[in-house]
Amino acid sequence: MRFFNQVSLSTPESVELEFTLAGIGSRALAVFVDYVILTLILSLFWFVWAVFGIGLLDSLGDSGNYSAAPTWLLAIAILVNFVLAWGYFIYFEVLWRGQTPGKRIAKIRVVRDDGRPVKLPQATLRSLLRTIDDLLFIGAIMITLGKREKRIGDWVAGTIVIQDERGDRGQKIYISEAGKRLAAELPNLADLSQLLPDDYAVIREYLLRRGKMADTARKDKSLELARQLRHLIAMESIPDNTVADHFLEAVYVAYQERTGTERVLARDYGDLDRPRDIE
Repeated sequence: MRFFNQVSLSTPESVELEFTLAGIGSRALAVFVDYVILTLILSLFWFVWAVFGIGLLDSLGDSGNYSAAPTWLLAIAILVNFVLAWGYFIYFEVLWRGQTPGKRIAKIRVVRDDGRPVKLPQATLRSLLRTIDDLLFIGAIMITLGKREKRIGDWVAGTIVIQDERGDRGQKIYISEAGKRLAAELPNLADLSQLLPDDYAVIREYLLRRGKMADTARKDKSLELARQLRHLIAMESIPDNTVADHFLEAVYVAYQERTGTERVLARDYGDLDRPRDIE
């Protein structure tokens, strides 16, 4: 019996990845933690602002006509409160690639419907619509009853909340020796400047999840993704006896070396050593 819903997302590169939906329990935990943190932040702000406002009004005293000062102080405080309340989720989901402190504790993550990381537009829409979702627990009801467990903010922003099976940024991806050797040659064979962070994210997702894919599906998708990447980086020729997975590993490592992203360990994949044409 499955206790969590599974969803398959097809990336723009036609790589199909399977994720486990976060579920109402994990999302409720994340929201609770985030609201506790946000309440502390807002409480601290109002305390500091009250001390500042009282001090300011006392210093003004009877030196002039400042009868409107309290109203302006309150208006500014409400505006800052709004920015903090909605900006909290926007800031963390963009900066932490779909996670807030609460989501990180609950080990869940927001991604776009195609599996890519959320950006500012998606995070903004989700945050602005959170008030409607919280009203009368509308969001919780939609998550519980919906097949894809989406609240209103998710439907409008085109996002989905999944379990973060990748773990932290220190999770290792094992790279074959063939992939490492090719990675050392890639800067002289291709234009790696054409690779964007989203391209890297797709390669990383595939390398992380390939062990869970059926052999036929993995080979087909790795070949298709390798062909698209080869054209993207304008690589005219491929070394003989190159396996599609080794090529993807090489691009992954070469991108890391070029941008200084996370380090990896090396290990051979015995079942991937059979040459496959990626022309």
